[in-house]
Amino acid sequence: MPTWTLTAHELPLRFVWKISRNASAAKTNLLLRIEGEGHAGTGEAAPNVRYGETPELLTQQFEALQAAGLGAVQSLADYDALLSRVPVAHALSFGLESALVQWLAVRAGQPVWQWLGVPAPAAAVPTAFTLPIMEPGAVAGFVDEQHARRFGLLKVKVNEAEGLDLLREVARVLPGHPLLVDGNETWPSADAVLRFLEQATALPGLSLRFLEQPMPAALADEYRALKPRCPVPLLADESVTDTADFADIAQQFHGVNVKLMKAGGFRRGIELLRRTRAHGLVPMLGCMVETSVGIAAALQISALADVHDLDGILIIKDEPFGLVTEAAGQLTLRA
Repeated sequence: MPTWTLTAHELPLRFVWKISRNASAAKTNLLLRIEGEGHAGTGEAAPNVRYGETPELLTQQFEALQAAGLGAVQSLADYDALLSRVPVAHALSFGLESALVQWLAVRAGQPVWQWLGVPAPAAAVPTAFTLPIMEPGAVAGFVDEQHARRFGLLKVKVNEAEGLDLLREVARVLPGHPLLVDGNETWPSADAVLRFLEQATALPGLSLRFLEQPMPAALADEYRALKPRCPVPLLADESVTDTADFADIAQQFHGVNVKLMKAGGFRRGIELLRRTRAHGLVPMLGCMVETSVGIAAALQISALADVHDLDGILIIKDEPFGLVTEAAGQLTLRA
């Protein structure tokens, strides 16, 4: 039978990662590994407090799975049967499924994308790069230090109080550069979002391509009111985790940011991306703050998305695994 291990990795970040609800200078992610029959598979779990996940909780859940028979799992059917009895957080579920799928694909002599039945990823995949919330006076230095101009799309994290000032400075430093503004649920109403957009779209040099999750996911009625009045495409993030009523989501948004960590696995992520496209919405593939283990996994299904926001490895200082390289704003899997 295969053996499983879990290892915690403390990951100092290259800069303070500040979004509307929290800030951090380091992350603790968990590496899941399965070994057996001369093969191995590795997956990553990046706990997210937005969904009540912590490294301690995921470690406890992994130990419970071990006690319940994780070592006997040798197929996805086995895995699904175990998790039906011992449910776990989405991030841990993805890390486990990612490792298991990689192990099964290696045993079958196939790349992961082929084993999963999805199109091959491009040789190089363009990614957005994120500017966290910062003082406007720090923008020019940050852009230069991070060589941010090399990315075709920049994501800017904002909050309600200071978002406009931050965008004004970004537009001054990077006039005409395509931007995706991410509110992480910061605004309380559709009217508040529209007031912000009226001011933001009037800023000289601002090129706003997308607005991501400006209000809390629970405000579905507000999103339905906002969508027909919004001057830029709206992307769902927190509103779509591992499942969704896409007929309803299509009334609220123009696109969906699918993240494998919140979907809980490859299969749910693939289904969400396909359903997004089937409903005429823009499919986007995103990530948490992840090492190249998680980003390499996301790249395996990247052909299913039109927009890619897979810069997690670029936020980590001294990324430890080197499974993905970046050049000129594009990501490549290490051969």
